[in-house]
Amino acid sequence: MATIRIPYARTHLNLNVTEERLAGILESKAHHYQPTASQAELVQQAFTGPIGSPRLGEMVKGKRKIVIVTSDHTRPVPTQIIAPIMLAEIRAGSPDADITFLVATGFHRPMTQQEMENKFGPELLAKEKIVMHDCRDASSMVTIGKLPSGGDIVINKLAMEADLLIAEGFIEPHFFAGFSGGRKSILPGIVSKVTVLANHSSEFIAHKNARAGVLEGNPLHIDMLAAAKAAKLAFILNVVIDSEKRIIKAFAGDMEKAHLQRCAFVKEIASVKAVPADIVVTSNGGYPLDQNVYQAVKGMSAAESTCRPGGVIIIAAGCNDGHGGQSFYDWFLEAKGGPAEIMDKIMAIGREATVADQWEAQIAARILLKHTTIVVSDQCDHKVIENMFFKAANTLAEAMDMAEAIVGKNATVTVIPDGVSVIVE
Repeated sequence: MATIRIPYARTHLNLNVTEERLAGILESKAHHYQPTASQAELVQQAFTGPIGSPRLGEMVKGKRKIVIVTSDHTRPVPTQIIAPIMLAEIRAGSPDADITFLVATGFHRPMTQQEMENKFGPELLAKEKIVMHDCRDASSMVTIGKLPSGGDIVINKLAMEADLLIAEGFIEPHFFAGFSGGRKSILPGIVSKVTVLANHSSEFIAHKNARAGVLEGNPLHIDMLAAAKAAKLAFILNVVIDSEKRIIKAFAGDMEKAHLQRCAFVKEIASVKAVPADIVVTSNGGYPLDQNVYQAVKGMSAAESTCRPGGVIIIAAGCNDGHGGQSFYDWFLEAKGGPAEIMDKIMAIGREATVADQWEAQIAARILLKHTTIVVSDQCDHKVIENMFFKAANTLAEAMDMAEAIVGKNATVTVIPDGVSVIVE
C-alpha cells in the first residue's frame, strides 16, 4: 500500500492506494530541489546580478515616485522576505523615494486586513504605503494604448504616474498563460476589467497554445507582454518556490529577459510525462491557492491532461472562501442544461463581448464534459460545489469510493500531489 501526502488548506491529507493500482506519481522537481543559499540570500543574489538590466539600486537614482506591483492573497509570494530586501535596494539608491506597493488583484476581490497582515507582516504593513487595485474603478484608470488583439490597454493611474514601475512575484506553470510572473503583474494584475475581458476571450482560452508551459504563439501571453511593455514595467523580481512555499531560486532584472530565463528553469523542473489513468487525484497546492473553487480549476486542468476520457478527477481543495466569485458561480446556477450549456453559451461570445469570469467557467465546463470531478473539502458548503456540477466529498477515502463506483474497484490511479506545480506533457 502506497501512502501519498496531498496538500490541503494549511495541512495535508493522506491518500492510500495499492501498489498494483498506482499508475504513477507526477511531481515537480521543485519539491526536492536543494537551494544553494538561504531564502534571503537567494533574493539578495538576484538583486546583485540582475538579468539583462542594470542593478535596481542604479535604476532608482534620480527617481522620486516608485511603484512596486505586488501579488494578492491568492498567490503564495513570500513578500515578507522579498520586500525588505527590495526596499533596502531602492532606498540605497534613492533615499527619499516615495514608494507605493500596488496590490495586483486582477479580477479578484480586495484583500482583507488579515490577509494584508499575513502577506506583508504587521511592521511593513504599518510603515509602507499600500494601495489595493480595483479593476472596476474606472476613475482610477487611464488608457495607454491597444493590445495586439485589439482591446484597449486601460491601467491603474498610479503605475503610469510612477517614475519607475517594478514588480515582485513568483513563477509557476499557468494553465492558460503558460507561466505566471513577469508580465502577468500588469495584465491582469493592475489593468481595468475592460482589458482583462479583452484578453480572456473564449477564442483565446480555447487556443491550442493557451496551456501550461507554452509561451510561443500563446495569444494571451502576447497581449500580456504588450501591456507590460506599454506600462513601461522596468524591473522584476520573481521567485520559484517549493511545496513548503520556500524560495528555491530567485531571478531579477529585465521584465522580458529575466522572465524567459525563469520560464526555462521552471519548465525544466516542472515538466512531467502524462501517465493516463482512470482516476487522477490532485490538489491546488494547499493554502493560499486552494481557497476557492475558482482557483481550484487550475489543479483540475493538470489532472485533465492525464485522465482517461470518462475517468474521474479528484481534487483536494479547502475552498474555505467558497466559489470564489459570484459572476463565476452564476454561470453554473443559470445553466439548467449543465456544462454543455455553459460551453455553448461561452463559445458563442465574441472576443469583444467577453463577460466576467467566463474563462474559468469555460475551462471548468471543458473538464466536466470529459470527466466526473469530485472536490474534497470539509471547509466549503457542499451544496455550493454541487451547484457547479462537481461532486463533493469530505475525505479522500470517501471520494475514492465515489470514483470506484463509477470506474470500478480495480481502476488505475495517477496522483499529482500538487497540480499547480507541474506541466503535464
